[in-house]
Amino acid sequence: MKNKRRIHGRALGALVLGTIAATTLAACGGGGGSSAAGGTGGTNGGSGSKTVTLVSHDSFAASKQVLAEFTKESGYTVKVLRGGDAGAAVNQAILTKDHPRGDAFFGVDNTLLSRALDNGLFDPYTAKGLDQIPADVQLDAAAHRVTPIDSGDVCVNYDRAYFTAHKLAPPQTFADLTKPQYKNLLVTENVATSSPGLAFMLGSVDTFGDQGWPDYWKKLKDNGVQVVDSWEQAYNERFSGSAAGKQAKGDRPLVVSYASSPPAEVVGVTPQPAQSPVGVSTGTCFRQIEFAGLLHGAKNPAGAKALIDFMISKTFQQDMPLQMYVDPVRRNTPEPPVFTKYGAKVDHPATLPPATIAAHRDDWVKTWTSTVL
Repeated sequence: MKNKRRIHGRALGALVLGTIAATTLAACGGGGGSSAAGGTGGTNGGSGSKTVTLVSHDSFAASKQVLAEFTKESGYTVKVLRGGDAGAAVNQAILTKDHPRGDAFFGVDNTLLSRALDNGLFDPYTAKGLDQIPADVQLDAAAHRVTPIDSGDVCVNYDRAYFTAHKLAPPQTFADLTKPQYKNLLVTENVATSSPGLAFMLGSVDTFGDQGWPDYWKKLKDNGVQVVDSWEQAYNERFSGSAAGKQAKGDRPLVVSYASSPPAEVVGVTPQPAQSPVGVSTGTCFRQIEFAGLLHGAKNPAGAKALIDFMISKTFQQDMPLQMYVDPVRRNTPEPPVFTKYGAKVDHPATLPPATIAAHRDDWVKTWTSTVL
């Protein structure tokens, strides 16, 4: 699948603000492109423009047919400015907030939401169709500065073949990972440079509490946890269960990745296997929610509002799982059969309120770094 490796691993980038160069690409489906998705008008937005500019991370993707449907319904062409990983895109938007590079922003998640809101990045907008979005994912319901678009779970994945060959039950919880039978088996991402790494740490904070989580990481370190900079390194190079990991001769059968890893591994595989080669330890998951918002000072706010409305429509939500390997947030949106058959069901993921993350994130990252590295 053309996007599953890139989209699957959403690196966070440095947690400090930095200037990141962005590549301007038109939204012509998952792989980007050089032409806009239909419509007419100027290329830079502005009053009366029929182009709406979406600022996002590199992982934004939508099918050509769906973007064409938006143009047909609204008259607006979508242009996408992809700004690197999720954290870099947010930081760049904050640095340029007085002269925004686009009209709408997609890709800020609950781990970084407070940073965006505290910096006044978005104007309030109550999207049409918001009544179809469950209240528990509307984390800014009082002000409606952002609209939830998708959710996904960061979880430990395991290599089924390894655990079968060693007649060993895979771990299921955070606590399991510190047991001696799993020594030297886990690879995770650096909390300061990776979104899934940060989410996994936040999951441990929720599980063991503000006082207990550092001791948990000391135990993980003693049990041989390996830390690499990015999801790409962890999943595609060190993890023995992924297709890329097998080619790279990865030797770690446990990796911090996503609950969507199992379907991602079988999309495009013929014939379809009875089960995915990758399993999910569902007691190790942290729920991520991604949002879109109307950028403060947008030149084409009407176009931005129309796009946000469309992103929570049934059309866009149904298209999203196999484009970005995330779950739709709109009620009663059917998922693709490959998700239903191979995906992991996470009933009780760890979560933390954005305000709690905002108050402690930087200190937690420093504590993790001194403890683990």
